[in-house]
Amino acid sequence: MGFEVSKSALAVREKIDKAIEDHEITHEEYEEIMAIAFKDGVLDRHEKVLLQELQFMIEHKDITFVKQKK
Repeated sequence: MGFEVSKSALAVREKIDKAIEDHEITHEEYEEIMAIAFKDGVLDRHEKVLLQELQFMIEHKDITFVKQKK
């Protein structure tokens, strides 16, 4: 039995991958990620895991908040 990944989870993954690549994220980008994840009113398991990973990377300074990108 396979689990399909939602389009919103794929969009969240894309945004998080960009933050990982840059090692930084703006507050606007963070809010955009949250909006995508919660847009349909359901936080599926893939989105939940992705958001947990993002939060872990922020807490451990792998990704830092910046006012704006360079």
